[in-house]
Amino acid sequence: MWLADYPLMDTLATPPVASDAARAAALAIGRGVNFGNMFDAPSEGAWGVRAEDRFIALVGGSDPAIQSVRLPVRWSNHASADAQATIDPVFMDRVVDVVDKLLARGVVVVLNMHHYRQLDGDNVDDGEAAVPDSADHALVRRRFLAMWAQIAKRFAQHDARLLLEPYNEPHKLLDTQSDGSRPWNDLVSRAVRVIRQTNPTRVLVIGPTHWNSANDLAQLELPHDPNLVLTVHSYEPFTFTHQGAEWISPKLPTGVTCCDAAQTRTITQLLDKAQTQATLKGYPVFVGEFGAYSTAPLAARVNYLSTMRQQMAQRGMPWTYWELAAGFGVYDPVQNQFRPEITQALYGTSALNP
Repeated sequence: MWLADYPLMDTLATPPVASDAARAAALAIGRGVNFGNMFDAPSEGAWGVRAEDRFIALVGGSDPAIQSVRLPVRWSNHASADAQATIDPVFMDRVVDVVDKLLARGVVVVLNMHHYRQLDGDNVDDGEAAVPDSADHALVRRRFLAMWAQIAKRFAQHDARLLLEPYNEPHKLLDTQSDGSRPWNDLVSRAVRVIRQTNPTRVLVIGPTHWNSANDLAQLELPHDPNLVLTVHSYEPFTFTHQGAEWISPKLPTGVTCCDAAQTRTITQLLDKAQTQATLKGYPVFVGEFGAYSTAPLAARVNYLSTMRQQMAQRGMPWTYWELAAGFGVYDPVQNQFRPEITQALYGTSALNP
């Protein structure tokens, strides 16, 4: 049976709470940004932006406003279609090079696996290779674990400022099923054990199902490991943050503003839920993604981002904004400058000077 090669984590009578290293790592995330639409595209550049040196130079430095980078990577589209899921060494080297350059800037880097569509049971994207006989989800899960064995081994000697995040936004086939089973709890336990074979103490980032929703944190059973950090994503109110987004069907109407009392309650309730569950589980939590798409009114985007920043600060939650230089971007890659209103709302300054 395929699971025999990837056993669950050992179960302890009393689960540990977060280590000092995990709490320090979460704190060091501080105010960050996602390098989105780069390596998480089916191929780098396919979604209009690459992990260029000019972007890397925007983060970290001697007095950083941006203290961390979350680096989403679609590993599954650069791996063999069999159970071994052998990752293309050229692609691996490219990701390693970018991680090394980011670490050299002094930032915390959260490296994840992103958009493995078949793992969630979604339709594959244009330009994405599908594993034959995709109905065999056991093969897909085995590939997930095989890729993590390779990723973990390659990064085993990297600085402790590199955090690994097993998977972005598990949903659908990984959500709680009608029979009550929780596939994500099972799979992430196996993934952590795989990673621990080569990275025994590296801090790992784990989020809940339903697209990393704080509403599902209570259902998340964490592996018995002290070196963990929780993450949630928050795009509520969704009708505001995703208005006009081309990938949402039907497309949400534009012109929606933010943030009235009801919208603010929606925002704060999710953050409160994340904070409560993190306290109960004994681990720190950070907001790995939040943002408002560029088709939202600019003044409303500023209000939303200011509200999010203030509310996260009040709860002591680190964060990484979605994202740097694409549709949600804080940086204009054509004009080669930060968008002043968005930058001010997020980082407290209208012009960053790394």
